[in-house]
Amino acid sequence: MNPDLQKLQPYPFEKLSKLLSGIELPKKLRPIPLSIGEPKHPSPEFVVDTLKQNLDKLAVYPTTKGIPELRESIANWATRRFKLKPGSLSASAHVLPVNGTREAIFSFTQAMVNRGKSPLIISPNPFYQIYEGATFLAGAELKLLSTTEDNLFIPDYEAVSEADWRRCEVLFLCSPGNPTGAVTPHDTLSKLIGLADKYDFIIASDECYSEIYCNEDQPPVGLLQTCAAIGRHDFSRVVVFHSLSKRSNLPGLRSGFIAGDATLLPRFLQYRTYHGSAMPVQHQLASIAAWDDESHVVENRLAYKTKFKAVLDILGPIMDVKQSDASFYLWPRTPINDELFTQKLYSQQAVTVVPGSYLSRTVDEENPGENRIRMALVAPEADCIEAAKRIKLFIEGLK
Repeated sequence: MNPDLQKLQPYPFEKLSKLLSGIELPKKLRPIPLSIGEPKHPSPEFVVDTLKQNLDKLAVYPTTKGIPELRESIANWATRRFKLKPGSLSASAHVLPVNGTREAIFSFTQAMVNRGKSPLIISPNPFYQIYEGATFLAGAELKLLSTTEDNLFIPDYEAVSEADWRRCEVLFLCSPGNPTGAVTPHDTLSKLIGLADKYDFIIASDECYSEIYCNEDQPPVGLLQTCAAIGRHDFSRVVVFHSLSKRSNLPGLRSGFIAGDATLLPRFLQYRTYHGSAMPVQHQLASIAAWDDESHVVENRLAYKTKFKAVLDILGPIMDVKQSDASFYLWPRTPINDELFTQKLYSQQAVTVVPGSYLSRTVDEENPGENRIRMALVAPEADCIEAAKRIKLFIEGLK
């Protein structure tokens, strides 16, 4: 058995389930979950219709590389969204459909890490736990860079030693961040590209929340966009991951893509071919319909913007909470220990959140998620407002 399996920690929701196990909820209150970042807005009907109209494709084996039409649709979307030089992002060379970002991030790490070089992977902290699991099962060491309010929730890359940069094989970015919602700025991305050139590592940017933001005039900058701005039209040493799960409320479709360095993707494709990861053709055709339409994405953002305003109006006066740059998360401080806050809130008000410490690791005796919680505003607006009112009542009861 792979001994690295012993390094894997329970997923945050396993810990949460154990924390809340056996609690008897108030009978007068229905539960409202704000814990899992699973979109609850309706899936676009035209995407569902496309899926239904192509169920005959169940009889077709899909190829791992995906159909050319989907790769072209993705390349066109990314070129428009991130202001890329026309034709620089080739559908055949720079794009590969994947079964959601979780699968892609994990398998990309396995394919890229050279086990014979004492490999190091660098990740933000807090982080999406797949980064950690992918690192350990690739036989690499994980270096965590804590994100706090003091550094605007962006890792302090200046604190990384030259020795660690030399060992680094993959640098994980998450922008907009999970759970902080922080967006890594253009200047920082540009500096990281310079470091990747100097020390020969790959930048893997998880951008699955990039289409959820409140200011229509300021969409989050992406890594490919920074490449284009500095004239790096071959996207050397960089890849990005995107998904329809959050953008289009299609988490069950398991559809996303990886795009970037054309010298890396053939080896990744080779790995995935053996790995057995191929998106069903009917899912690919439905994905084309989603990537080709922006109106439903604008409506989706508006719904989140409305919920953010309503919830922050309720919680702002009583809680240390701020509007995030992007994503559908809030990352507030708690007046008491985050585990205790989560447990008591659930028992008294039937609202579920995630303790921030479950999404982080302790580094230098500090856990950057301690005394914070993650709230996912994915529920219907009325439920989010009701949950905010209950949280307010709960906090008032602590005083």
